[in-house]
Amino acid sequence: MIPSYDPTNTEAGLKLLEDLTTNADTIQQEVLHQILSRNCRTEYLKSFLDGESDKNQESFKNKVPVVNYEDMKPFIQRISDGESSDILSSQPIVELLTSSGTSGGKPKLMPSTAEELDRKTFFYNMLVPVMNKYVNGLDEGKGMYLLFIKPEIKTPSGLKARPVLTSYYKSQQFKNRPFNKYNVITSPNETILCEDSKQSMYCQLLCGLVQRSHVLRLGAIFASAFLRAVKFLENNFPQLCADIRTGTVASWITDSTCRDSVLSILNGPNPELADEVEALCSAKSWEGILRRIWPKTKYIEVIVTGSMAQYIPTLEFYSGGMPLVSVMYASSECFFGININPLCKPSDVSYTLLPNMAYFEFLPVDEKSHVEIHSGSYDTLKDEDRIVDLVNVETGRYYELVITTFAGLYRYKVGDILKVTGFHNKAPQFSFVERRNVVLSIDTDKSSEEDLMKAVAQAKPSSFLLTEYTSYADTTSIPGHYVLFWELKPLHDNDPPKLNEKMMEDCCSEVEDSLDYVYRRCRNKDKSIGPLEIRVVSLGTFDSLMDFSISQGSSVNQYKTPRCVKSGGALQILDSRVIGKFFSKRVPQWEQLGLDS
Repeated sequence: MIPSYDPTNTEAGLKLLEDLTTNADTIQQEVLHQILSRNCRTEYLKSFLDGESDKNQESFKNKVPVVNYEDMKPFIQRISDGESSDILSSQPIVELLTSSGTSGGKPKLMPSTAEELDRKTFFYNMLVPVMNKYVNGLDEGKGMYLLFIKPEIKTPSGLKARPVLTSYYKSQQFKNRPFNKYNVITSPNETILCEDSKQSMYCQLLCGLVQRSHVLRLGAIFASAFLRAVKFLENNFPQLCADIRTGTVASWITDSTCRDSVLSILNGPNPELADEVEALCSAKSWEGILRRIWPKTKYIEVIVTGSMAQYIPTLEFYSGGMPLVSVMYASSECFFGININPLCKPSDVSYTLLPNMAYFEFLPVDEKSHVEIHSGSYDTLKDEDRIVDLVNVETGRYYELVITTFAGLYRYKVGDILKVTGFHNKAPQFSFVERRNVVLSIDTDKSSEEDLMKAVAQAKPSSFLLTEYTSYADTTSIPGHYVLFWELKPLHDNDPPKLNEKMMEDCCSEVEDSLDYVYRRCRNKDKSIGPLEIRVVSLGTFDSLMDFSISQGSSVNQYKTPRCVKSGGALQILDSRVIGKFFSKRVPQWEQLGLDS
């Protein structure tokens, strides 16, 4: 199910895309047949299916339940602890991929086999002909893509557990990838694989600046990471220019492989280039700075859908109007689809699901509330009775994505809410709407309403009554940070609260300590989230917020305080009534521990 073709052959790649999407239904049936043929003897599937005679689509749909992570967790945990892979997969599970979601405060773990790396390589290769169709001359220069690895965890059995991109960048498929003239990047592998994110960032930017005359496109995986790089450049350009001027690398770059790879690209002093870059970076305004530093750049490739959409205004400020391109939709569980109209506006991005990546099903959800649609109780209309195949979804409808993978996930609810925007041949196209239950996200963190409620309950000061609270993700700062609005009332009088700065700073830190593993890693190790902020508002503020919502059409009977606000009007009301601002003064604890059972 992994077609072989030359990714430098644009015509062959586009023809393959047409074949896959035209035959989406047949390919989906073949994918399911292959998965069941391989894995029907696994412990998990044997508990539902009767061996060889039951490995067909009808039996699968009638007998195998639709599940979530908590249902799969015991089976994955057993493999993590050292039991055989054939609990879930006939092929050896060689690693576990850590999801940005968490369970019990720890990262979710997704099974992965060696073949999955080949499938991801195929997926990445499919992006090349699509970009070549819309942008000419990508073989005449390079991409400055800022790519980073993240920490690994050891499971009790010794399996590695790590993020999906870290897995791919450390794989032989990436490190020994064939030369592709359409996909040359400025960063040497050694800088990408550097475990110190600050050294990695510095070295990759240095390489991108030295090769600025060859750069045709800029990018990172997520918009948040790309903007951190812009801020890093703003803070460090004098040192970067000094290195270009002298042909050396800053003494604090202690990773020897990084130093050597960058020195080979510097290739001696270049004072003229250093002066040019320094003059550009010294400008009073950085509006359009990316176009000025890298003048041949045709577009910026970053994911700007879902929670990353909040970064679009800042990206547009720095980019000087260059197209923002979101090329792919993927997760730890599976790589899903590509944007076959990459130069569209960010608000119009749709992803075409590739039918050979996994077996896809869809649960209808309500358009407004994004909760599952039931006519009657859950018992009378189960997920299995409402589920829809890939080719049978309806344009304009909302669905939750359900996947069955080659590596051992069966009818697994990913938690992504998608809207069908149309079809390319027989393959549906989806816009990403949201991650189910997530209220706050800055980077790879995904904090739910329940996460927030527990953290606030743990941190609220004992000398006050917390009458109401809400939150929002502030991305005007780089890195972005969580903001909580608290309305506090003294327990024993009705006077305005007298706020002790140390007490409130401790509250900020206690909230952070109570948030999950991924948030704390982003704050502590990755430095991709800034210190949490609490803004205390005057008494009566949340009454005014309710009045505003009702004036905008909300029902007074059904109104409940939103735990995350996004509208400008609501934020304006909250900010106009702030009587104190406080930040966490310490970084929350995070330790790179093994995953205990």
